[in-house]
Amino acid sequence: MSHSPSLALRDLRPMLLLIGILLVATNLRAPITGLAPVLSMIQDAFALGTAHAGLLTTLPLLAFALVSPLAPWLARRVGLERALFGALALIAGGIVLRSAGLAWSLFAGTAALGAGIAVGNVLLPSLLKRDFPTRIAAVTAAYALTMGVAAAIASAAMFPLATGFGLGWSGALLAMLVLPLASMLLWWPQLGRAAAAAPVVSAPRGGPVWRHALAWQVTLFMGLNSFIYYVMVGWLPAILTSRGYSPIEAGSLHGWMQLASAVPGLLLGPLIQRLKDQRLVVLAMSLLVAVGLLGLQQLPQLAGLWVACFGFGAGACIILALMFMGLRTDNARQAAALSGMAQCVGYLLAAFGPPLIGSVRDMSQGWSLALTLCVALSLAMAVFGMLAGRDRRIHEVDCARAAQSA
Repeated sequence: MSHSPSLALRDLRPMLLLIGILLVATNLRAPITGLAPVLSMIQDAFALGTAHAGLLTTLPLLAFALVSPLAPWLARRVGLERALFGALALIAGGIVLRSAGLAWSLFAGTAALGAGIAVGNVLLPSLLKRDFPTRIAAVTAAYALTMGVAAAIASAAMFPLATGFGLGWSGALLAMLVLPLASMLLWWPQLGRAAAAAPVVSAPRGGPVWRHALAWQVTLFMGLNSFIYYVMVGWLPAILTSRGYSPIEAGSLHGWMQLASAVPGLLLGPLIQRLKDQRLVVLAMSLLVAVGLLGLQQLPQLAGLWVACFGFGAGACIILALMFMGLRTDNARQAAALSGMAQCVGYLLAAFGPPLIGSVRDMSQGWSLALTLCVALSLAMAVFGMLAGRDRRIHEVDCARAAQSA
């Protein structure tokens, strides 16, 4: 009987770890999506032009691209648990700095929280590979669902907090501080576990994963999906208003897209858990993205349906990409390396997506060519996704051969 408390604690550890993972996930999108509803208020407060306002939405994506390759190194130095705690602290600091009411702190805080989110994005798949190796699909789906729901709630709450509660844009954005603080509190017990063991994410042996074809297939699948998704995050309201929708209707449909992107988290986990080969699922979800884009172009009066199709398909594809980081690797260190590679390239593409598609729209004087280009990219995404969806893994011996032949 004297050992029962320690046995009970051991039984609770997986549940506490899972709760901690889900809370960390609440921080990985909401601080970014929560900015859009109050962006016009920020523009008025600082007299920002369109280009500077656009930089606020692009900065986090650039931070993702620049910081993602450094996250595996950080985990090797201090351990996964401490690195994730540090990421939460950086997100918290970025939220405070962004809300300080000064122009320079607005941009610096946005970049800082983007860097923290990048570390969390990269290292969570590695943590799942290490601690939930037989439940990667289910846990990935659960944290992706949590991430999407938190983002949708943040987007819906920002404007009422800023106006109805009199907090202003800075107070509304500062309210998001509750997410990293609650996450740090629940993650604190994991630091004791980290102190008891050496860092587990050691350097990959046998050459870097970016020399492996399968790694590039996963990376380009995620990158093209990120490009298309953030184009729609940035331009969907403008596309809808050009089709005759009011700004209020366009804003509601924008939120509807984000909510639809969270729904696959309820369904994909149990499905992927039973499938070793994910090619058909990837093909179906990629085509759903293409259908949503084509529908907006050809039958905009049914925008609610097409936005839901796009959101569901794009949300499913990002979940599949996150799952591939664990399913296509041998161990946690490889998962961290592949995650860093895929998210570096993916978010670099995403950062260039909105301005590039905006330029296409300006040159063609309409959204038809821009949407057609996105449809073509979604079909390319399907090809890379089907290659990534095969039942294969990046083995260390394969990386060694790739390194010798390079």
